[in-house]
Amino acid sequence: MSSWGGITVPGEERLGEDLLRVTEDVPLTRGLGRSYGDASLPPATNPVVANTRLADRLIAFDETTGELRAEAGLSLLELNRVFWPRGWASPVSPGTQYVTLGGMVAADVHGKNHHRAGTFGRHVSRIRLRLADGSVVDCSRLEEPDLFRATIGGMGLTGHVLEVTVRLERIPTPWISSWRRRFVNLSALTRALSEAGEDWPFTAAWIDGLCSPPRGVLLCGRWAEQSEVRRPGPTPRGARVDAPSFAPPWLLSRGSVAAFNRLYWWRHGDRERREIVNAARFYYPLDRVGRWNRLYGRRGLTQHQAVLPIRAGEDVVERFMARVGELGGNPFLVVLKDFRDEGEGILSFPRPGYTLALDFAVGTGTQRLIDELNETVIDTGGRIYLAKDAFTRPEHFRTMEGERLVEFQALRDRFDPHRRLRSRLSIRLMGDPE
Repeated sequence: MSSWGGITVPGEERLGEDLLRVTEDVPLTRGLGRSYGDASLPPATNPVVANTRLADRLIAFDETTGELRAEAGLSLLELNRVFWPRGWASPVSPGTQYVTLGGMVAADVHGKNHHRAGTFGRHVSRIRLRLADGSVVDCSRLEEPDLFRATIGGMGLTGHVLEVTVRLERIPTPWISSWRRRFVNLSALTRALSEAGEDWPFTAAWIDGLCSPPRGVLLCGRWAEQSEVRRPGPTPRGARVDAPSFAPPWLLSRGSVAAFNRLYWWRHGDRERREIVNAARFYYPLDRVGRWNRLYGRRGLTQHQAVLPIRAGEDVVERFMARVGELGGNPFLVVLKDFRDEGEGILSFPRPGYTLALDFAVGTGTQRLIDELNETVIDTGGRIYLAKDAFTRPEHFRTMEGERLVEFQALRDRFDPHRRLRSRLSIRLMGDPE
């Protein structure tokens, strides 16, 4: 059994359409396995996970409010396929559509519209859970509100998610009106990203982390109106081509990635670029290559994603990227987004500030690099995203989370005192038993 980043452990996936049956006496639920680190990997002493991907039924949908009730294994790909042509979309979408509703709740995912819509959990009204003792409960902001808050962003450690009720967003078309512009320095890019959020519901920036000094491209978008689109709506689909089974080391070397970055940079030119693109291309550019993680070779990849609070200073992004350079980090992909509101979940990742996601090939110096970057995150008052993490040390995690972790663990003491629900991540970071 493997994580998206390439961590492989012995394990068994229990599949089935009946989640009550497949979640019986297992420590963890897993969807499509897109967490980069060890969040979806089971403990060594009970190496079984309940896989939800066959439990993907649409249970109810209210066409007047957009409220959808569905099983936890429903994928975002299937949700888009069904609802985009009908004028509805997920209110928040991460960078891949190969995720399930249960996974989106567990990680409390965010997207390019966080400055407007917040996290996915904000739009969830009810969650059906199977608890550690086998009982089934419904939780919401009114029923078991503490359990509801802990489950949103709780990485599957409060219970097995069986069903999710979420309100979809009405959209005029499944197309995006996009705008791009490149910037030669990070201070101008970061400032433009913040300002763009006042006019654009979707914003993000690509950064060339191998260039000195770093430079980047700002990407903005909104749902296109019918009058702007002269083509039929796009149909969400899977990858067009699969990456080779474990690419040779030179394929993603510093030189090859630097060359790609230069090409991407010059492709955008000096002028603003506007176009109408299908939503899948806008939201999920990496999904066009199936199993793209294999391009990093057999040692795999890790992503360090942190939120750097605004109070740390207007130049916090520049300082962080400078630190990456000082440490000899070679990020093959760097994405910057603007966060506004704190996530609702006890351990939700977002808070007001900027989030930087950096992809690194795993190597002999990876642990030291992540340690040093986490020290920098702690100095800014920030924190890391558990869905991407594989190398953070427990002492760093405790310092970042502080009272939030104390509150989360107290709730687990209440609902799961024996820690029947656990993962490799919770063992590593929270001291759960093997």
